[in-house]
Amino acid sequence: MTQLNALKQFTTVVADTGDFKQLAQFKPQDATTNPSLILKAVQKADYQPLLAQTVSRFRGAPLDDVMDRLLVRFGCEILSLIPGRVSTEVDARLSFDANAMFTRGERLIELYQAEGIHIDRVLIKVAATWEGIQAAERLERRGIHTNLTLLFSFCQAVACGQAKVQLISPFVGRIYDWYKKSAGSAWDETANAGANDPGVKSVREIYNHYKHFGIATEVMGASFRNVGQITALAGCDLLTISPELLAQLAASEAPLERALDADAAKALDLPAVNFDEAGFRYALNEDAMATEKLAEGIRAFALDAVKLEQLLLAA
Repeated sequence: MTQLNALKQFTTVVADTGDFKQLAQFKPQDATTNPSLILKAVQKADYQPLLAQTVSRFRGAPLDDVMDRLLVRFGCEILSLIPGRVSTEVDARLSFDANAMFTRGERLIELYQAEGIHIDRVLIKVAATWEGIQAAERLERRGIHTNLTLLFSFCQAVACGQAKVQLISPFVGRIYDWYKKSAGSAWDETANAGANDPGVKSVREIYNHYKHFGIATEVMGASFRNVGQITALAGCDLLTISPELLAQLAASEAPLERALDADAAKALDLPAVNFDEAGFRYALNEDAMATEKLAEGIRAFALDAVKLEQLLLAA
């Protein structure tokens, strides 16, 4: 049995791509997109007609509206190829405006519904800022499910659980990147691999907390740098994986066992943790890695959103 098939026994496998023509070979349950992945896809010849059609159809509409329609067009194409859900991201430039994120999330869902897509097949992605979590809580109360992204810290995960969001995406690889860069020449790759990887340890802590306290929010590990990070999280609710790493898993028949276990988490002795706004902001501020990576991630997604807008204007 391939590692990919073995992983699917424990974990829902999600494809992390805007390149939907790659999806069929890996048979993922769900798929996730973000502005950077869509930007990468529309620069390929295969997808340029899709961009041109969207611009032509909605020429004269406000730029943010055309952008959302392009994201939804990609989402609809992806949903035609998978049985589950697609995640579509709210503009990262709104990451500190709860009302704007809520409104944009509602609009994305309305656009999907106009295309005949059921509300339960879409997750609205918002950054796990305090404002993003509040917007997600409001969307969930409206029956619109959310995926909280750019999540790097335990306090972000706890606040998302309190808000009863559908799903969180802790970024394994970006956590690993920060610690590796911070350690410099002192970094020991072997000592920090597998279960000892800092990104893996972060997701395990969040997973154990959720399962121990019966928090229904789904945990979806994201942003992987290597197969070892993925196999060390076998058993996580979901894992969203790039096509390149999916191919590596599909090509390997090395044994793979469950690494995370909900029943084992219930037996742990863990303290109850809750955050109000002040406590959340202070805990996030105390975590240099999470503070830096959250800010960096928002800036990068915002920059790619601007580049995508430029392509729309030029089409």
